[in-house]
Amino acid sequence: MNDYVAFDLETTGLSMENDQIIEIGGVKISNSKIIGKFNCIIYPEIPVSDFIIELTGISRKQLEQGIPLEDGVRKFLEFSEGYPVLGHNVMFDYRFMKRSASHFGLGFEKDGLDTLAIAKKKLRHLENKKLGTICEHYQYVNQAAHRAYDDALATAVVFERMKMEFSEEKELFIPKQLQFKVKKEQPITAKQKRYLNELIKYHKIKDNDNIDQLTQSQASKKIDGIILEYGVIKR
Repeated sequence: MNDYVAFDLETTGLSMENDQIIEIGGVKISNSKIIGKFNCIIYPEIPVSDFIIELTGISRKQLEQGIPLEDGVRKFLEFSEGYPVLGHNVMFDYRFMKRSASHFGLGFEKDGLDTLAIAKKKLRHLENKKLGTICEHYQYVNQAAHRAYDDALATAVVFERMKMEFSEEKELFIPKQLQFKVKKEQPITAKQKRYLNELIKYHKIKDNDNIDQLTQSQASKKIDGIILEYGVIKR
């Protein structure tokens, strides 16, 4: 795999159903050289914890100025079109991206490789297989760990080093089809719809969303967000 897009996502958490992408980073490589860069911060539609703010270093002001998720996903799909993908624990990022793309009626079918899987096979002597540990092993300094572009670039760097170190094992570096089927999202339930309307009316919230078009997961996020910001209904 000499031509590829290494990518990484920052998210509000680990759950595809309840969390959201807040940053997308990618670097396009051809014959070991960077030929393209991608980075965008996404405006969060759900609350972002202090832990995630501290972990990523993305400020709340940066998040407030972020672009809509659909715009970020569409732009990344265009950036990566025609290329296999690379990631560290690639299926985490692939599942998040594919599910987000599916939500907007877009496809994201990719071949790809995982530096974590390669490390587990060939770097067994390392105490762990975290990206930071592998960067240290290859004496590469990741300037901003847990930021999407920097982690994507670090993943590409260690992958290129792996290709050099284990060049005789070519089968390790042949991309394979990434397998993940997105479950069909279920529409909002009558109970969710009723409670959401009550919350909006109780707190006098101006809301432009078409509640009938929400999925169960979107309704759940919206309810949680309102309760977090305004509180529950006091009977």
